[in-house]
Amino acid sequence: MTLASGVGSHPGDDQRDFDEAVRLVLGELGSGGGLPYLPELPGRGAPASMTGRALAVMAELGADLQPAGWRLTDAPGIDHRRARSQLAQDLDGLEEQAQGYDGVFKVQVAGPWTLAATVERPRGDKVLADFGARRELAQALAEGLTVHVADLRRRLPGGHRMVVQVDEPALTAVLAGAVPTASGFGRHRTVHPPEASEALGWVLDAIAGAGAEPWVHSCAAGTPLDLLRGAGAAGLSVDHTQLSARDHDELAAALEDGQTVALGVVPSTVPATAPTDGQVTEEVLRWTEMLGIDLDQIDDRLVLTPACGLAGASPDWTRTALELARKAAANL
Repeated sequence: MTLASGVGSHPGDDQRDFDEAVRLVLGELGSGGGLPYLPELPGRGAPASMTGRALAVMAELGADLQPAGWRLTDAPGIDHRRARSQLAQDLDGLEEQAQGYDGVFKVQVAGPWTLAATVERPRGDKVLADFGARRELAQALAEGLTVHVADLRRRLPGGHRMVVQVDEPALTAVLAGAVPTASGFGRHRTVHPPEASEALGWVLDAIAGAGAEPWVHSCAAGTPLDLLRGAGAAGLSVDHTQLSARDHDELAAALEDGQTVALGVVPSTVPATAPTDGQVTEEVLRWTEMLGIDLDQIDDRLVLTPACGLAGASPDWTRTALELARKAAANL
């Protein structure tokens, strides 16, 4: 059975919007054929952003919000504490609304390289500039995710399958040496694939060790899918429109090897002409035919999603996008 899901982010700027997002996700995806997830609403502010969420999960290291963005500190600052409190409050709300749910469930977290490219060291400039700091950040994230998965299992005791999606939108820029320095006049040095794979592998191994499936998501063109698979990703979440010929081959190999592919086939913002679920279904069928993939053989390892996060969408399109993914998955 082909599943439907979302990448993670939703529009909204307050707690009521979050509660409504949870209701929408559970309502559209909580029955058979869906993979519901914990919505993220970055419109609520920096503590609810991708970076703030990941820092809330991270163990041991402290952080605080400065005018230039998040910075590591000796102890958690007020905004770091607020991020942790907000995550706990969101999990309380999820637990209340998801009572009795016993299916697969997904949560998202920013990956170690996206964090290294966005968080600053205590003395300034990105963590990416310091070999030791970026390793320490990856290890702290891995340790924190072990606790996070255990907390999720306690709150969703009926869930027989848990997925943790590691978001790495900055990985391509990190590998290409394209992340700007604090001054904006230079670029950080390229991180070579072996180091990138090792640090990502610590995080993915921690997720697997906690009993969850580690997926990696990126909407960026040129994301090295072979590196993600080599680091231990059990699932790959991609934007269908950004794929190269080599990417198609890697996704076919992933499916053949028993891994999951979450294919972003529904626009993440309102298009000029909205597709029908039949058109989305035909697009997926053409893709599987091109790859020589038999849908009957991949069972629930193909997941249909919007192309990327829905934070920039209207509430109406957010609902429509999830509905299109769900109906197309049911058609398949």
